[in-house]
Amino acid sequence: MARSLASRIAIAFLVLSVALLAGVGLALFVVLRGLHAEALDARLADLADGLGARARTLVTDGARPNEVLATLREEIPAGVTITFRTNDGRLVRLSDAGPVGAVDADPSSASGAIAHGAAVDAGGRPLRYALVAIRPQTPTSARAVILSAPDTSSELAARDVARTLPVVALILLLVGAPTGWLLWRSVARPLRALSDATEMVPSGGTDAIPLAGPTEVRELTDHFNRMTGELDARRREEADLVANLRHDLRTPLTVIGGFAQALGDGTATGPDATRAATAISEEAARLGRMLEDLDIADEATSGALRPETIDVAAVVLETIQRFTPAADGAGVFLVGDGPPGGTTFVWADPVAIERITANLVENAITAVPRGSTIRVSASTEEAPPTGPRRTRPRRVPRPPAVRLVVEDDGPGFPPGTHERVFERFYRADPSRTGPGSGLGLSIVRDLARAHGGAAWAEDVAPHGARVVVRLPTLPAIPEDRAPTRPANAS
Repeated sequence: MARSLASRIAIAFLVLSVALLAGVGLALFVVLRGLHAEALDARLADLADGLGARARTLVTDGARPNEVLATLREEIPAGVTITFRTNDGRLVRLSDAGPVGAVDADPSSASGAIAHGAAVDAGGRPLRYALVAIRPQTPTSARAVILSAPDTSSELAARDVARTLPVVALILLLVGAPTGWLLWRSVARPLRALSDATEMVPSGGTDAIPLAGPTEVRELTDHFNRMTGELDARRREEADLVANLRHDLRTPLTVIGGFAQALGDGTATGPDATRAATAISEEAARLGRMLEDLDIADEATSGALRPETIDVAAVVLETIQRFTPAADGAGVFLVGDGPPGGTTFVWADPVAIERITANLVENAITAVPRGSTIRVSASTEEAPPTGPRRTRPRRVPRPPAVRLVVEDDGPGFPPGTHERVFERFYRADPSRTGPGSGLGLSIVRDLARAHGGAAWAEDVAPHGARVVVRLPTLPAIPEDRAPTRPANAS
């Protein structure tokens, strides 16, 4: 098989042309052979129509069969043989030419009736004949004149086909070659553009390729553009991740290095040494939390979850109790809405759900000013979510889900940051200070998606922020990592 597209199109065109020529040639041969046979039959019938009357006259006058044949032979053109069938069924001819075998008139045929047929001569060569009755027939007596000629319809048809096929081949070449070239060009040009763009993918300099060519090539180009767009976005995220990680690591490492040097050279003594040790411990703990958050984020994306039936409302109550002292210390009111109106059981990893709730509450406590109120609730979803996840086909039924909502009356999200707040290491604070790692909301979204759910952020009128996590109640984790669901699961 040829490797290039042009070669394959040429081979396909050649095979198709040969098959088409063979089909056309066979069809023409069959049709032309029938036409030549009909023409020969018509010629013999015209001769037989005139000779029939002459033969009847001669027989009536008492002429013998040989005399009749001799008389009529002078009126027969070259290539046509005349044969006389006697009353006793014998075939009388003046030469060896002419039909042999059972060639006879129908006893019921009227005088002058003409019949056509095919026969063979003594040498086995095919013949066409026209038989004309020269007197009324009876079951015991038949007399007819037979005009026959070699059947050359096959040879004539083959000659006509041989003259016609070169014309058909020329037409195929004139029509098929430009068509094949246009087909090759319509496919090869966009594929070549894809090939050139693919070589530039490792360097990151690929632009969107215009859609061109057949539908399949357009779909391939569109998929390639989407892939390169996502790849560029991933590269930007990785670059931002490295830059943010470098920024977040620089401060604790600087603090640790500075205080460690002060302790080592004796600069920090007494209370200063205690403060230095405390600062080193706090920054080391901060680095540990950052590494722990990175591990959790990687586990969320890898799907290493252990699901079971848990009550989200119960997790919310436990989280509120656990973070109430921290909220009081920050001057923030942490409250939970009333009991949900429906069941809040989900099939999920309990550690992941606790982490989601804790990250949301901790993030809200650090983001709102003193005197603010944070409300945490879990309820059965009664309406489609108001966030970005609303874009889905209307005819696809949504599975039942539980919505975990953390809402505050603080300043809200800065404009244009509703999606960025879920990026790793993103912080609205340009100085990037504070105890957080910048991974809290990123982990929330990763864990929600790992359970087949979603997370989004939105502002609350007139002021405030809300983060919603939607968790399906049905299992959304691959079965090879999920145990059998208990019978009491909702």
